[in-house]
Amino acid sequence: MIRIRISRLACLLLALAPAVLPLSVLADADDAIVKPGVRERYTKYEYRIPMRDGTRLFTVVYVPKDTAKTYPFLMIRTPYGSGVHDSGQARYGVDFYPNALGPSKEMEDSGYIFVSQDVRGRYMSEGVWQEMTPHLKALRQPGEGTESADMHDTVEWLLKNIPGNNGKVGIWGISYPGFYTSASIIDSHPAIKAASPQAPVTDLFMGDDSYHGGAFMLAANFDFYSNFTVEKNPTTLPGAWHPFDYGMQDGYAYFLKYQNLSQITAQLNEKQRELLLPTIAHNTYDDFWKSRNIAAHLKNIHAAVLTVGGWYDAEDLQGPLTTYQTIKNSQKEHYNGLVMGPWSHGGWGMADGKTLGHVSFDSKTGEYYRKRILFPFFEYYLKGNGNKPGAEATMFETGTNVWRSYPSWPPQQAKKQTLYFSANGSLSWNEPQEEFNTFDSYISDPKKPVPFISYTATGVPREYMVGDQRFSATRPDVLTYQTEPLEEDVTVAGPVEPALFVSTSGTDADWIVKLIDVYPAEYPEKNMGRDRMNDVPPPAMTMAGYQQLVRGEPLRGKFRNSFEKPEPFVPGKVAAIRYRMPDVLHTFRRGHRIMVQVQSSWFPLIDLNPQKFMDLATAKAEDFQAATQRIYRSPGQYSGIVLPVLPR
Repeated sequence: MIRIRISRLACLLLALAPAVLPLSVLADADDAIVKPGVRERYTKYEYRIPMRDGTRLFTVVYVPKDTAKTYPFLMIRTPYGSGVHDSGQARYGVDFYPNALGPSKEMEDSGYIFVSQDVRGRYMSEGVWQEMTPHLKALRQPGEGTESADMHDTVEWLLKNIPGNNGKVGIWGISYPGFYTSASIIDSHPAIKAASPQAPVTDLFMGDDSYHGGAFMLAANFDFYSNFTVEKNPTTLPGAWHPFDYGMQDGYAYFLKYQNLSQITAQLNEKQRELLLPTIAHNTYDDFWKSRNIAAHLKNIHAAVLTVGGWYDAEDLQGPLTTYQTIKNSQKEHYNGLVMGPWSHGGWGMADGKTLGHVSFDSKTGEYYRKRILFPFFEYYLKGNGNKPGAEATMFETGTNVWRSYPSWPPQQAKKQTLYFSANGSLSWNEPQEEFNTFDSYISDPKKPVPFISYTATGVPREYMVGDQRFSATRPDVLTYQTEPLEEDVTVAGPVEPALFVSTSGTDADWIVKLIDVYPAEYPEKNMGRDRMNDVPPPAMTMAGYQQLVRGEPLRGKFRNSFEKPEPFVPGKVAAIRYRMPDVLHTFRRGHRIMVQVQSSWFPLIDLNPQKFMDLATAKAEDFQAATQRIYRSPGQYSGIVLPVLPR
C-alpha cells in the first residue's frame, strides 16, 4: 500500500491473499515455467449444504480435472466471503475463478479438492452469525449453531457427494478463519486428519484482538469494525471493503481530538457500532468473553494439528501460543506442532518474509515455511507422502536469524533471570543494594499521551512491532533502563514477565513495558550512494543505535490482581504488579544492549486511561487527569523484568 496504513481488516485480507491475488505475486520471480492456471486444472462447483437444523451453508468446491487419482479435501471456513475478488468486487458464480488456490502454490500444483465455505450467517450462507461462536450456549436462538457441528455435517456431505475424494479432510485458515479451524476440530469428524489454525483468534479479551492486559486495542478495532458489519443474509454484500475516512492522515491527532470512547465511537454509523459497542461495554473478563474463549473447548481432537503464528503479529500473537499449549495439555495421541516466524499478521501466507520495516531476517522465511513446513505437513497426513513431522516446535530465532527446532515450547532449558532497574537508568542482572526508599518517577498526562509510532499514520502499521523506539526514549514521561554493551549473546526463549513495584497519585494507571534491542553505535548501513546532481534528499534512516522493539505489552493497573474484579489503587501506596507478556525467541547479540522502557500511555494503539478508577466506557473529558507515576527500586521492592534465558 502506498499510504502508511494497515487496519485489522487489511491484515486479514492479506492473510487470505493466496486465494485472491494474481498468481504472479505468489510465484517465484525466477520461475521460468508458466503452468496452466486454476481454470485449466480445476472445475468449480457451488453448493448449499444442509446442516442438521436445516440451515444451508454456501460452499465452493474446486475439483481437479485430472481424474486419474483421488484427492483429499483441503477446506477453509470464512466470515469474509468465498467470492472471487474480480475488478475490486467479490464475485459469486461458477464462472469466476481465482488466480490461485489454497495456502501455497505447491499444494495447488500437487492437487487437492479445495473447499471454501461461508460460515453460518455470513454472505451467501443462511442462519444467524455470532461473534466468536460460543461453543456452549444454554439457549440457542433459531438459526444459531456451533462450528464443530457445522463442520461435521459439511464433511459428511462432501464425502458422500463429491466424487474422486480419498476420504481425508484437512482444514486451515488465518486469523478469523484460524478461529473457525480451531472451532471446527472440537469433537472432530474422523475423516479430518490434519488442521492448521494460523494466527487463530482464540480469547479476544486475553491478549488477542480486543484487549491486551485489560486495555482496549483502540486503533485496530476502530478500523476493523468500521468495515466488519452484520448484513442480512444470504447476500454478496459487502462486495468491497473500504478504509475508514478519517479526513486526515494522523490517527494520533484524530483520536486525541475525541479522547473518550463514547465520542470516538460516535464517529461511526449505527451499523458500524453494532459489533464494536459490546466489546467496549464488556470491559472486564465476564461471561461475554468467557463464552467466546475457544481454548477452553479444544478437546477430543482426532487430527494432527500445526498451529502457526508470527512473532510480530499485532493482532493474534497470543492466540497461536494459547492454542498450541491448550491442545498439548488435552491430547497426546496425535501430532501437535507449533511454528512461529518473524512475521506480521498473516505475513507467512504470501510474503517473502525477508524483512519487516527496517529489520532484516536475511532469508525468505515465508517461502521456507510454505515449502518446507506447511506443504509437507498436509502432504503426509492427507496423502501419505513424505515423512512425519519431526520437531514439535519449529521457531525462528530473531537476532541471529536462524530456524530452531525444539521438542516442545517453551524450551525446558530456559531459566528465569531478572534484569533489575538500577540507578542512572541502568539494567543489571544483580539485585540492587539500595538502602533507602528509592524510586524513579514521571508525570503521565492523558492530554499528551506517548505515541506508539514516531510518524504520521492511521490504523496500525505492521512494522510497529519492530519499530525504532528512540523517539520515546527522549520523552520525560518514559522511563528508560539499559545494560552496558553485552559481552556475549543473550538468548531469551519464552514469556517475558515485568515485575514492578509502583504507585500512582491517581486511582488507576496503565503500565506499558517494552523490551528493546539496542544496536551498537557502529552498525553497517545500506549504501545509498550519492549523486551531486540531485536535490537534497530527506535524512536517511540509520540502524546505528536503532532501538528495536522486541516485545511490548500493557497492563491496565486495576486488573493487577484479577481481570474479573478490578480494584483501584490507593494514591501513593506501593502496589506489586507482575504480568505475562507474549513469548519471544530473540538473541541480543554481543555488543548490543538490552533496554526496557516503562510508560503509562501508548496511543492510539490502546485507549486512554483517565487515571481514575471508573468504567472507561462512560468516561467524559473532565475525567481525564494527569498523574505522577513511580517505579520503585528499594529494599524488598526491586522492580525489574524476568527473562527466560537459554544457557550458552
